[in-house]
Amino acid sequence: MGIVDVVKKALSKKAAAPLSPFEELIDAAEQEANSKYSSFWGIKAKELNVFTERIINLPADEKVAFILECITVTHQWYKGKSSFSTSDKDYLKIEIRGLFLHQLLRTKLALSEQDIEVISQQFIDYRKSHWGTIHDWPLANFLTQVERNFKGATLTSTSKTTLLNLRDVLAGIENGYYEKERAKLIERIDKLLHTGEGEASIKPTYFLGYDDFSNYANPIIRQRPEQELTGWYKVMAHAQKASGGKPTQKYLKESQVLVTGLGAEVFSEVVLDWFRYIIHLKEKETVYTQTHGGHTYTYSNYEFISASNLDAIKGLVWMGAPLATPTTLSTLAALADRAFKKIPGKGPAAAAIGNACLFTLYKSEGLEGISHLSRLKLRIRQSSTQALIEKYLQEAAKEQGISVHEIEDLAVDQYGVEDGKRVYELEGFKAELEIVAIGKTELKWFKPDGNPQKSVPSIVKEKQPAALKQVKETAKQIEVSLSAQRDRLDRMFKADRLLSWAYFEKYYANHGLLSYLTKRLIWVFKKEGVSKNVIFFEGKWVGHDLAELEPAPEITVQLWHPATATMSEIEAWRRFLVEHQVLQPFKQAYREVYLLTDAEINTRVYSNRMAAHLLKQHQFNSLAKLRGWKYALLGAFDDGRYNEAASCLIPDFHLKAEYWVNEVDAEGEMNDTGIWNYIATDQLRFVDTQSNNVVELINIPRVILSEVLRDVDLFVGVATVGNDPNWRDSGGVPAYRDYWQAYSFGELSELAKTRKEILTQLLPRLKLANVAEIKDKFLVVRGKLRTYKIHLGSTNILMEPNDQYLCIVPDRSKKDITQNVFLPFEGDTGFSVILSKAMLLAEDDKITDSTITSQIKRF
Repeated sequence: MGIVDVVKKALSKKAAAPLSPFEELIDAAEQEANSKYSSFWGIKAKELNVFTERIINLPADEKVAFILECITVTHQWYKGKSSFSTSDKDYLKIEIRGLFLHQLLRTKLALSEQDIEVISQQFIDYRKSHWGTIHDWPLANFLTQVERNFKGATLTSTSKTTLLNLRDVLAGIENGYYEKERAKLIERIDKLLHTGEGEASIKPTYFLGYDDFSNYANPIIRQRPEQELTGWYKVMAHAQKASGGKPTQKYLKESQVLVTGLGAEVFSEVVLDWFRYIIHLKEKETVYTQTHGGHTYTYSNYEFISASNLDAIKGLVWMGAPLATPTTLSTLAALADRAFKKIPGKGPAAAAIGNACLFTLYKSEGLEGISHLSRLKLRIRQSSTQALIEKYLQEAAKEQGISVHEIEDLAVDQYGVEDGKRVYELEGFKAELEIVAIGKTELKWFKPDGNPQKSVPSIVKEKQPAALKQVKETAKQIEVSLSAQRDRLDRMFKADRLLSWAYFEKYYANHGLLSYLTKRLIWVFKKEGVSKNVIFFEGKWVGHDLAELEPAPEITVQLWHPATATMSEIEAWRRFLVEHQVLQPFKQAYREVYLLTDAEINTRVYSNRMAAHLLKQHQFNSLAKLRGWKYALLGAFDDGRYNEAASCLIPDFHLKAEYWVNEVDAEGEMNDTGIWNYIATDQLRFVDTQSNNVVELINIPRVILSEVLRDVDLFVGVATVGNDPNWRDSGGVPAYRDYWQAYSFGELSELAKTRKEILTQLLPRLKLANVAEIKDKFLVVRGKLRTYKIHLGSTNILMEPNDQYLCIVPDRSKKDITQNVFLPFEGDTGFSVILSKAMLLAEDDKITDSTITSQIKRF
């Protein structure tokens, strides 16, 4: 009778005798562990003499018997246990068995085909605990033993059956925490089964995960021409080896060889198609219901890309680094954007893929990748990702010996645009791609005789499909880039930039793309201490009085801010924009200005101007990150914070703005993940980032103070509960009900004051002129049934004669009513809400919505 048989017989006995011939070894190990360690948490098998001197020196068959004993005794001890104590002496023995099992399978073992079959079956049949899975066993170490013992050998039918049985068990487990590990184990088993067929052939390699992407991509590999398959298998195998945050030089070098072997065009065609699939892929929601303690709970799990596919996709992104075509880079940028979009309860959809895209964009030849990074910095809101992008931009700038501002300037592609247009000649037809608005282009076709062509000529579709595709791709890139550059210029107010005329002319005024924005903005031309404020109008630089200024080579240029101007000059520029119908890409002449108040001079180091507001925390968080601020949501759990601040770095001035907030700890006012629904605002202050000292407000540059307060006013103006027409009726937070009334119909903010000024100028030209007028804080509209007062800040409504509140929830699906009304800037949705409500109420006798009419008729 062999040792394995002895163990099996001992384990089957129900007597009180020792469980196995190895019990004495475990007892000795327990005593040694107690003498060496104060806690079982730090025990290491290779530090115990029992393992290094006795177990490791057991004969081969006894090592196998010991492995089986560890598995079986562990299973029997846990069987039926719903709880246990770590102070239990037997528990320590079980833990030691587990440690020895893992460590022994890391050593070099001589295993027969029967040994492998028996151990594998034990892993399949037994569990470490009744709630555990097969993953609790050291399967990766076990497969390493199989690989070593079968290396170069042809698998017998018994060995194949053993491996297939183990594979079937793994494949039958649902996606979950062990998904990535499971996929890699299955891949190793498949490799063993394939190797058993002979060393000459290349193992077919596919995406490992069980998700929609695999279902899309794997058939594409199988359908490739036969002469490509070996190349694709090698590429896929290499992609699955990707690990870490950055590829090694060795990985990139091997990648280049494999891509070249397959064919760069073939690789790009297929891989970019996969990336586009992911860009448009929606996460899949699975809803689970669980009953506990008499209550039924429902929760959702979202799946985007399975964990086991993330590394392979990341590897493919890295492998495409040398193929830095405009199409490749724009696709990678879009993929990064999609990867960092948040999934409820999880965070970024696929941060590993997104980070790989950012690295590849940074490492791409030329500056186009940097241009995409600059745009993504404005779009992606995760603080850690923004920091990573900023790091890459700084490194790229350092390599060029210039500033981050300058490398972002240099990286803006012109896309062949001149005077807002790009012209193509295709098969005798002319295609004119024109910028018609920020984020919008139009493609017009003209026949060879110059007459307009309504649609794409059929001959172009037939003979120039690639060129046509490129034209459409360029249109998309212009739309995306123009929006990003508009936002970058808007943030330029917080930068300390003074440009030479030559630099400004090249990268701003005469730049094919940027000139669409810069020529509608006001600039300060400085020469020998004299400043002139000008705009480009009718082919020349002029002041608001139309006096022409010819730029001299020695002038410097700076973006004009109304905080540096007199009221009369601001009004003059506003009249100029309205009279000449100049649409600015963002508010400049009509920009809200926030100057230091007497109260803030007295408080010295902080401002309470935006304190004591009640905001919706998630909306505040989104707005803060959209404007480049950092903020972490406050939750109803102890994370060491009693309050928090949203912060904004202003590196050019070595400043950090901090807007302090506190959680509103009200009963029931948190979401399912324990995050508070509301926050209360507190003081605003500035910190010197070099000394970490608080800076007196009087020492903050005027433009910086105004811009920071403008951001904070935006946060309050949009996220306040005072804007929510349903908040009071739904119960709100009892302690803050007076706040809602005070904000909804209180004093106007700077943003609302700007609306008032514009509406005052605009109202005489609207069809509302005969039934509407501005009185104090309201736009007053005389309807057929009642008279209404629309607050110019909150957009909430009171009805005369008794100031009864009227709740109208804006329909965000309807067309923006200001599209046919000239406004000298873009971006104020509240203005559109006010006008749409006014036009609706002017004809209140035609309203059919019962939720509105029932309120109007209620006296």
